[in-house]
Amino acid sequence: MNELLNNNALGKLILRLTVGILLLLHGIAKIMNPGTVDFIGGSLAGSGLPSFLAYGVYIGEVIAPLMIILGIFCRYGAIIVVINMVFAIFLMHSGELFALTDHGGWRLELQGFYLFGALAIVFLGSGRQAIKPD
Repeated sequence: MNELLNNNALGKLILRLTVGILLLLHGIAKIMNPGTVDFIGGSLAGSGLPSFLAYGVYIGEVIAPLMIILGIFCRYGAIIVVINMVFAIFLMHSGELFALTDHGGWRLELQGFYLFGALAIVFLGSGRQAIKPD
């Protein structure tokens, strides 16, 4: 039984698919609602950054999750997600960084999941079940 539960490659695959698929859904929503990118561009401009950087959300929420899901340059895709989430947290959610929900959970638990899940993938790599294992 212990051998069945000790499967690092399967654990890495589950982590990759979970982070990648759930984040990809956010990217698809942004493709379907392009006004979201304009909103992000306005937030970037308000912070003194060029608004064209908002198009980076497509890289961080579509391209990088696909890299993670498929296991193609998985660590690089995960680094892109980490950078994307740091920008998202500090540009859009900095006021909620130390806030809790009415149920006692961290207000940014979804963003934290993506950030720390991607960070785990950076350190763990793709595992064996990948198109290009690292």
